[in-house]
Amino acid sequence: MSVLSGKGALVTGGSRGIGRAIVERLREDGAEVVFCYEHSEEAAQQVAKETGAVAVHADLGSKEDLARLFAEAEARLPGLDILINNAAITGQKVMADITDEDYERAFAVNTRAVFLAMQWAARVMRDGGRIVNISTINTQVPAPALTLYCGSKGAIEQFAKVAARELGGRGITVNVVSSGATDTDMLRGSNPPEALEQIPGFTALQRLGRPDDIAAVVAFLAGPDARWVTGHNILASGGLMV
Repeated sequence: MSVLSGKGALVTGGSRGIGRAIVERLREDGAEVVFCYEHSEEAAQQVAKETGAVAVHADLGSKEDLARLFAEAEARLPGLDILINNAAITGQKVMADITDEDYERAFAVNTRAVFLAMQWAARVMRDGGRIVNISTINTQVPAPALTLYCGSKGAIEQFAKVAARELGGRGITVNVVSSGATDTDMLRGSNPPEALEQIPGFTALQRLGRPDDIAAVVAFLAGPDARWVTGHNILASGGLMV
């Protein structure tokens, strides 16, 4: 029997990159999966077709869309056992150029949506469930123009620590996976080619990460073998911090 057979999972941002790899892995491990997407409808429908997961269009900056997403997940899943908060935007701008609109959008998608999803999960998740927030190694290795990204992601790392304390009595674990440089459209769209060529030299494993590398860590945390791991931030970076 698959390790996640009978489990229900919601993954935010599941049409591309790390999110897609997470959807694929959770389905391989036997979970029923609902995932959301905002822009990549064709990609989302392809993921749904290939995996059997359910794709739901949602703008995570909209409370109304979030409520609809949660309702859809409750209707489609056998119960909520796994929540993966993956969706995010980078919002790359130096601090001096950030507008009110930039700020509001980044924190609505990267932070408020995660808070509301965790709040919902705290109410409806079955005992023994798993919550995993996807963060970034940039909260520990900051870089110029990532003020909003690092700030909004840092908040969800703290959410996880508090939730681990609050939900531990029900056997629910709450953890963070902070990905390093992972070969996705987001990474390639926000870094020049020469930077991507240099990154492997800074990692112990001498390569860029792959989405399935991150999905494997998430799958461990979502599974039964991670029952004694909670409140942690796992740096999945190939040894970038070593």
